Amino acid sequence: MFPQQVCSYWADMELPWEYVWIEFDGLRVKESVELAGLSPEHPVYHSRSKELREKMMEEMLYIVHHPKESPLHILGHGFLFLDYLTRSMAPFRVGKNGKIQDFYMREALAFIEQNFQNDISVEDIAAQCGLNRSYFGTIFRQALGQTPQEFLIHYRMIKAAELLKMTQFSIQDIANAVGYSNPLHFSRAFKKVYGLSPRTWRNENQIARN
Repeated sequence: MFPQQVCSYWADMELPWEYVWIEFDGLRVKESVELAGLSPEHPVYHSRSKELREKMMEEMLYIVHHPKESPLHILGHGFLFLDYLTRSMAPFRVGKNGKIQDFYMREALAFIEQNFQNDISVEDIAAQCGLNRSYFGTIFRQALGQTPQEFLIHYRMIKAAELLKMTQFSIQDIANAVGYSNPLHFSRAFKKVYGLSPRTWRNENQIARN
């Protein structure tokens, strides 16, 4: 099921379905799903490998049954799930109508994902793609509907919200973890995105720990 879709299903009463599902998102999800050959027009999973299909199911069940593990631990199993998903649906061939802009966007998103915690700028991201800032900004906005700076800020705030919700780290530590050396600048950016200060947002959303 893809974002913004409303779905329903029913099964024969004599042969009821057994199913497991997980929800996931992230910068690389669209690329991974496309690599598996899935799309809104072709949403049904067909495995070409029983062994990989069973391993994928094991990862899904592990994630479902271990909700209290650390975010990084769950993320690791999430990547294993995606690996088994894409490999079990192989072979896959890249379409001939791929655009060079798509390559640049993959490079940009990978760089942001791997370096958001550092003091990176739009110029750094453009340089990683081998483009000047002006042209990079144009194709980025055309592809994602945001400027690179807006996207970087929102991505950092999403990561900050995850840390506020899942950990006991101080606001200063979380600011540092998402690339802000000044906690005041971090708090202003967070409030602009979420409408609340980091501390207030944490009080309303933090998961209780036993």
